[in-house]
Formats: sequence, C-alpha cells, structure tokens
Amino acid sequence: MSFISKTLGRPLAAAGLAITLGSGQALAETNLLNSSYDIARELFASYNELFVDHWQETTGETVEIRQSHGGSSRQAQAIIQGLRADVVTYNQVTDVNILHERGGLLPEDWQSRFPNASSPYYSTMAFLVRKDNPKGISNWDDLTREDVDLVMPNPKTSGNARYTYLAALGYAQQTWGEDQDAIDTFMKSLLGRVAVFDTGGRGATNSFVERNIGDALLTFESEIQGIIAAFPDREFEIVVPEVSFLAEFPVAVVEDYAERNGNLELANAYLEHLYSKEAQRLLAGFNYRVYDDEIRAEFSDRFPELQLLGIQEIAGSWENAMETHFASGGKLDQLQRR
Repeated sequence: MSFISKTLGRPLAAAGLAITLGSGQALAETNLLNSSYDIARELFASYNELFVDHWQETTGETVEIRQSHGGSSRQAQAIIQGLRADVVTYNQVTDVNILHERGGLLPEDWQSRFPNASSPYYSTMAFLVRKDNPKGISNWDDLTREDVDLVMPNPKTSGNARYTYLAALGYAQQTWGEDQDAIDTFMKSLLGRVAVFDTGGRGATNSFVERNIGDALLTFESEIQGIIAAFPDREFEIVVPEVSFLAEFPVAVVEDYAERNGNLELANAYLEHLYSKEAQRLLAGFNYRVYDDEIRAEFSDRFPELQLLGIQEIAGSWENAMETHFASGGKLDQLQRR
C-alpha cells in the first residue's frame, strides 16, 4: 500500500482547508467528518474504504466519510471557529489539546479514551535526499553546512515541522549537553539553511519534488517512503538519523459536535477501528510504525531501529515546548532573527 503516485505525480496544493468526500457517499444513510493533517489524504482515503465496509458488515448501515485536510494547527482553529468535525486525526497532541483548552469541545482526559495515549500509530522524522545523495547527508549536523539547502514546513503552522525542530533539538542536547550556546548555534544554523518554509507537510513535499527546491526535505519517515515509492524514476533516497523524535498521531472524538451531529457511536467506532489488525496492517503499509507486535514484525524490514526521544526528554512537556519554543517571541522566533 504505497503512496498514490497519480496524486503525487501532479503539482500538489499547498496546505489549506480542503474538504473532500470519502467512501460510501452514493447511498449513505449518514455521514461523518474527519478533520486530519495535511499529508494524510491517501492514508485516510484507503482507511475510509476499510471502515465503510466494516461498518456495513457490522451494522448493515452505509456511511459517508468526509475529509478535511490541512496544517493540523489550522485545522484545529477551523473547528474552534465552527467546523463541525466529528473526529480529529492529527499529528500533534497540542492541536488536539487546544480543542479542550480553548473550544471546550473535548474532555480533559481525551488521551485516556483510546490505547497508547490515543495514538494508534506513530512515526519519526527523516530526510529525503536526491539521487545518490550528492551532498553526502547522513546526520543532523550535515544539515547546517553552507552547501546544503533544506525544505520543511513552518513550525508556526505545522505539527510536522515542530516534530522536526524538536528532533533536531534532541540531537543537539545529546551532542552538547548543558552547553546552551552550542545548542542555540546549531539550531540557528539549521533554521538558516531552510530555503522554503511551507505552511504544511504536503506543501513542503511539493516544493522539494515538483519545484526541485533544496537538497533535503525534512518530514515524516512515512511521507518520505511514500514519495520514494511514488517516484521510482527519481531515485530519491531516505536518510533516517539514529536519534530522532517520537512523532505520535493522536486521535479524538469531538464529543460536542459528534453528539450534536448524532454521530457519537459512529465516531467512536471510526477511531476504535484504527486499532484493529486490518487497520494496523494498512497503516504499516503506508509506512507508519504501529504498536501491534504481529503487524510490526511483518514490516520490520521497513523500519530501522533507532533512538526515539519523547517530548518529556526534550522539552519536559508539550505545554512547555509550545510556550518556550513556538509561542510568539519564543525560542523559534529568537533563533530565526537574522
């Protein structure tokens, strides 16, 4: 189950709010709206077909799944502003938390509602480089060289990019320990090598693949493997650094909206089914790391062993990371000042 090449084969839209119809719309008795992150279009197009079949076999009902895709932070803001999504499938915890903190749309304990802190799958950050890796990129420190240009989303608008920032920060902390000046110098140099900051992950992919900008694309391991499969003639290569970040993909039922839409049972079932063996196999086929031991073993050749650092190890908590690094005037802004 690789990336859909006919989708990646044409110019890709930059991240934005886009709602598309999913499976089952022709004869649907009801419908559900999933608000998701930018690069998950192909994944959920396939999962929706799987779930529609499951729901019909289980209940006898047909269901239409609609999708809203964009940068996860923008997606969350759209829900707060009135987009009546039944579920969210995002790529960062804070973009779900904000629905509780600012919108009052989720319970405080939303992470306890599903296994693995409501993260049915996970990934990490890696580098996509061009044929034969002409710049010899092998680790984080290579990304700060003056002859290397990078492409990544904007950490202000993309959870994908915040993961990359934190992965690089984790590497720097391991390398320089308590030497904050050295850590800051490394992070400033890395950010200074970014030629394009796109608003979302798919926009960054477009800049690198279609517009031929940059020597390395910094994004999810899953996205990179999909690109390589979709463009075999380009002979792209993946570089997975030995130290990276544990990128969780949290899901939640937007209970207030789901109940008002009459979809509370359906919404819970939609997310619960992501933990089934058939869904876990589908997720692994789309190059995501999964928690199911049997499925993980089936795909072990696809995912190298590496050290994945959690948010607690790097920044203490997501709340602290957002306040310290990504808030207005925070560390990110300070490092990007020329």
